[in-house]
Amino acid sequence: MSIEPFHLHPGTAPLLISFPHVGTHIPPEIAARLTPKAREVHDTDWHLPRLYDFARGLGASLLVATHSRYAIDLNRPPDGASLYPGQSVTALCPVDDFDGERIYQDAASEPGADEVAERRAALWQPYHDALAAELARIRAAHGVAVLWDAHSIRSVLPRFFDGKLPDLNLGTADGASCAPALAQALLAVAQTAPGHSAVLNGRFKGGHITRAHGRPQAGVHAVQLEMTQCSYMQEAMPFDYLPERAARIQPPLERLLQTALAFAQRAPSP
Repeated sequence: MSIEPFHLHPGTAPLLISFPHVGTHIPPEIAARLTPKAREVHDTDWHLPRLYDFARGLGASLLVATHSRYAIDLNRPPDGASLYPGQSVTALCPVDDFDGERIYQDAASEPGADEVAERRAALWQPYHDALAAELARIRAAHGVAVLWDAHSIRSVLPRFFDGKLPDLNLGTADGASCAPALAQALLAVAQTAPGHSAVLNGRFKGGHITRAHGRPQAGVHAVQLEMTQCSYMQEAMPFDYLPERAARIQPPLERLLQTALAFAQRAPSP
């Protein structure tokens, strides 16, 4: 029995939260070729829908991926082009993990061009079609839409950055994906999160979702938030959710989404 590539929960507010990396399902024909470690899907954005469980109360729409990023990365361009030229990145259909270790048992097991195209058609395209359609629905209903692309990552990953990552990494494609006023308002809120650090357009500036769907001139404002996983969970196996730690970051998260909604409600239609 096949699993749908995503679950969409339409809301009533001008806000869509995308969760492209929370899925853990790997189709059996792919899983059989992976290493034992890869089958544990360590690089998942664990527990984010639980962390954001207050969002439905705000009226937000939720788009939740079901498949692991090891099957296909929904936040990469369809042609596989690098989002950060000159820096280490993982591929549209990854062949290595965040530690730089091979995820397939051998090179012969890695997906070729035809398989990548099949995965793109079966998993990547439906997610982006749903994202575009829900943003269009929100935009038609409210005159404006805010896309919040929700991510999390281990706080220390030498492959991608030096030292410890700031806890709240807001990305707006260097200002191209949303109005400057929204970005600055969000940064101001993030910087007041007790015991947490924040940055705007630092190491993570927003991936393909933010860059492709953010069109502020057309009333669609997109922001990515990349959080450190230590802010709410255990970063090593078994990747447990830590309720007491999560409870400290949820109020700032809610204030961030309320700020995005307040902006949307004030913003004039294009």
